[in-house]
Amino acid sequence: MVEQLPVADRLEEHLESSGHRVTAPRRAVLRSIAARAEHFTPDEIVEDARPAGRATVFRTMRLLQDEGIICRVLMRDGSLRYRVGELGHHHHLICMECGDVRDFSGCDIPAGVQEIGEMAGFEIQGHSLELYGRCARCRAREVAREGSSAVTT
Repeated sequence: MVEQLPVADRLEEHLESSGHRVTAPRRAVLRSIAARAEHFTPDEIVEDARPAGRATVFRTMRLLQDEGIICRVLMRDGSLRYRVGELGHHHHLICMECGDVRDFSGCDIPAGVQEIGEMAGFEIQGHSLELYGRCARCRAREVAREGSSAVTT
């Protein structure tokens, strides 16, 4: 059985193999990001990744985004969050009730996007897609609440 490296070590290894330096402040940013199971904001990383400064956090997050290691998620309220995501092109399912974010891939969107671009005379260079709804856990909670309120009435 092959032992999996901790997330922070994998992030460092990826950056080094791509030719990027991993300084002590950048390492602090990587460790802070790797410690998060859920989505996060740059400000949360700034608070947690001392001695890294704000500029280092933002530059490192941009680099990780360019490398496909973290992805940006547009939440329903318009705020931006980030998370370690699937490598490669993917999209997001976002629960409007609890904020859970799930990655998905394998959609047929690129063909439609290219067609839209061609019709508008626009060269498409990329796209992102967030689908908003309610996760199974939140739907089940609602069904349970409805069931319990039917019993009490």
